[in-house]
Order: sequence, then structure tokens, then C-alpha cells
Amino acid sequence: MPHSYDLIVGLEVHVQLQTKSKLFCRCSTKFGGPPNTQTCPVCIGMPGSLPVMNREAFRLGLKTAIALNCEIPQFTKWDRKQYYYPDLPKGYQISQYDLPMSQNGWLEISDPKKEFAAKRIGIIRAHLEEDAGKSLHDEEHGKADTRIDLNRTGTPLLEIVSAPDMRSTKEARVYLTQLRLMLLYLGVSDCNMQEGSLRVDANVNIHIQGPSGKIATPIVEVKNLNSFRHVERALAYEAKRQYDVWEETGRTIKDYPKQTRGWDDAAGTTLPQREKEESADYRYFPDPDLVPVITPKAEVEEVRSGLVELPAAIRSRLEKTYGISDYDSDVIVLQGLPFVAYFEEVAKLSGDGKKASNWVTQELLRILNDQSITLEQFPLTAPQLANLVKLVAGGEIEITRAKEVFNDMVANRRDAAAAMSALGIAKVDSSELENICKELVAANPKIVADVKAGKQQAIGALLGQAKKRNPNANPNEVRRICLELIAKMP
Repeated sequence: MPHSYDLIVGLEVHVQLQTKSKLFCRCSTKFGGPPNTQTCPVCIGMPGSLPVMNREAFRLGLKTAIALNCEIPQFTKWDRKQYYYPDLPKGYQISQYDLPMSQNGWLEISDPKKEFAAKRIGIIRAHLEEDAGKSLHDEEHGKADTRIDLNRTGTPLLEIVSAPDMRSTKEARVYLTQLRLMLLYLGVSDCNMQEGSLRVDANVNIHIQGPSGKIATPIVEVKNLNSFRHVERALAYEAKRQYDVWEETGRTIKDYPKQTRGWDDAAGTTLPQREKEESADYRYFPDPDLVPVITPKAEVEEVRSGLVELPAAIRSRLEKTYGISDYDSDVIVLQGLPFVAYFEEVAKLSGDGKKASNWVTQELLRILNDQSITLEQFPLTAPQLANLVKLVAGGEIEITRAKEVFNDMVANRRDAAAAMSALGIAKVDSSELENICKELVAANPKIVADVKAGKQQAIGALLGQAKKRNPNANPNEVRRICLELIAKMP
């Protein structure tokens, strides 16, 4: 019988901070420049060159650490992390070792689909370091060349290291999604994974429930995870692989070192790269060219007071203020601050938060996706959409025809009144609607009999007939009036 096991996941997220210049020099951080044109003696480590800290990079790191509920020490320093790699010309990376700029924080995650309970994921540390360059491999074309682009060298990175608190691939994806969203709201990074602005390494092992207690497999660090989907797939594969290896060899965390493996998404497998180095292998020591950084408590409080409202707080506020579901609040918040502001204006002006939520999360998002446009390019202002929502909420127009009006408003860039006029849509007079219903009830005795027998769904057959007589007839009103008429019949 197979043993049950728990997946244990901790994630290291490397975030390029949105500064104009690098962490220790004035070279540009702009993406996409010709190779090796955004370098200088400092970032490529020429003898005698001296680094100077980018204060804006530190401020963005501090902003993120505070949002992650981290402790901010007053004293932090820079360390040299020694290792050789072709795209690291100095032979060391300036990072932070034993005194990081922040530690012991947390990020709360929750799933609108309720696949797991809300929980806090611990943040062990968030520290600053400089990025390495980029190796460009040409193996696919048969040349087996590797070229080096050092433009990225020295770009400010914030490394956010989580505790091993995630227990499923779903939790890992939600953590990454909510962390990325928070970083975007803070404005500290563009988080563009295609350009390498956000990169993920996953530390994973499994705890097997054996006959004599828990058995932990060796930890594996999985690299080359270029999307959140890759993270999920790699974790699922690695859990099964580790279980199979344990069944075959009995190998545990006590007798085998941590290993680094790369993810091959095309093959759907992880591949061994090297045994993982420990801190002693990097020969850390304080960087002699950089002074420590002192962060007064007053500066921390100043940054804290200037934080924008964060996604989790916005979700909670939208649910309480407008009575919308946690799923809808999640969809709205995921679109970003401008979308939140647009929804709130529609909700306030229309007076119906739930209907406003339905229209922006369904119809508005449909247009944005179908036409591949941004909210800024969407042709309807919030007041224009709010007016349409208000008409629906007030029973002035039924939902099917309202969607026709919406599509016309978008296509012709006009308000609801003009669209309704062009489409010939008008509210049916109550007396006219009642006359239609009386005629339908009189002409359909079988339906009347079915309804009286308890089959209220039979009334649906009258709705289509009412539409044929007057396309503007509101189905809900037709249903209500017909049921009232039938109820009064002997």
C-alpha cells in the first residue's frame, strides 16, 4: 500500500526593483538594450572601482518589507557572497547575510474557491542584493555557444524568502499571485516574468507518514521556473519523483544533501544540476567598500504611513461596503487599483454594489479581453456604465436587452439613452403589459392548469410569447403578473 505524504514548500522570490539606475552604480536598468552597453567599471567589478548604494532601491525594499509585516532592524550591512559563474564578472555578489534589512514577517493568503483555509505564510527574510548578468545559450541551433550579456549585472534585487509553510501546489500559486499583486500595488516592481523582473526558486520535499513516524525526503531547490504554472507543475512532479526515489532507495534528509534541479517544462521533468551549496561555501564576509545602513524608527514609520491600501484590505472593504462575494472582490482587486476605482464609482453612482460587480467582472472584463485593450482604452466612463446599471436595478430595462444596450454603447461610444433610442428599447407601460399577460393567460389554458397543479416552471412558455408581442416586455414582470392572474382564477 502506498504511504500518504505531505508536500512541504518554501519559495524564494527574486524581485527586480523599479529603479532607473543599478544598486551600486548609475548604469541604466532599462530592459532590452544592446548587450553589454549598460555597464561600467563598478558593476563589472573592475579593480579600484567603488560602489555607492542606491537609496531609492533601499527605500523600495523597505516599503515591501513593511508591507510584508517584517521586523526592520536599525542596523544592516552588505556582504560579499563568493562564487564563480560566467555571468558574474566580479566573482562575488554583493548581498546580505547575517544582518538582513528585514526578517520575521508574514503574508496572509486565501482562496476564493475555498480549496484551502486562509493562512499566514511566514517570511523568513527579505534582503537586498545585486543581480547577476545573463547567459544566452544557443544549444537549439547546434552551435552550443553561450554568450554573456552583462546589462542586468548590478540591477537591484529584493529576495523574499518564505518559510516552508505551503502544503499544496495551489497554496504556492495563490501565495505567488497575491505576493505579485501586492508588489504591483506598492509600485516597487513591474513583476514582468518574461523580462526576468520576477523569478522564483522553489524548495520542496515531502514528509512521508511511515509506520514509525514522519520520514522527510532530501530537500530539492527547483530553478528555471518562468511562470506560476511552471511552479505548480514542477512541485507536483517533484513530489511524486521524491516519493518514487524514497520507495526505491529509502533515502532521507538525514543521509543525502540538498540538491539543485532545473525544471524542463517541455519534458515536464526536473533535471539534476548540482549539490546545493551551504553558506560556508560562499565564504561570506562584510563588504569592505560599503558602509552599513542605519534605518531610524522614524523612517520606518514614515514609510509605513505612506503605504497604499493593500490588496487584502481592499478585498475586505469591498465585500463589507458593497455586499459582494469574496470571489468577485478577488477578481476586481486582481485587475489593479484603476479597476478598483472604476468599480467603486459605478457602485456608488448606481446604488447597487452587487449589480455593479456583475457588470464590471463579466461584461466589462469580456470587452477588455476580447478586444485586448486596457481599462484606460475602454470607451465607457464609470458614470455611463453606472447609469445603465441603475436602469437595470430599477427595472427600467431587463438584463438581456441591457446587454444589447451595453454592446451598442461600447461599439458606438454613446450613453445608455442614445443606445436605447437607436435600438428601439423603451419601458413597456404597465397597463399594456398587463393586457398582454391577460391575453396570454386566456389563450393558454393548459399552461394555466399546469401552474395550478404546482408546476410553476410551466409559466416559462408564456415569456417567449410575450417577447414576440413586445420585444421590450420584461420577463420578470411578465412572470409576476401572469402568476398573479392565474392565482386569482377559480
